[in-house]
Amino acid sequence: MPDTKYDRARIIGARALQLSMGAPFLIKLSKKELEELNYNTIAIAKREYKEGVIPITVKRQ
Repeated sequence: MPDTKYDRARIIGARALQLSMGAPFLIKLSKKELEELNYNTIAIAKREYKEGVIPITVKRQ
């Protein structure tokens, strides 16, 4: 089942928090790419989500 917009928001928000606390990036970003993203953790998390590398899942009951 694909992620809903709420799942997507929760996953990206959780990953952005991890990044802001010092977690390593799961994708390779050049210095130029980081500057283009303004070192924004939400933008980086969205990029990781788009590439499908975030190890966070939604458990449904």
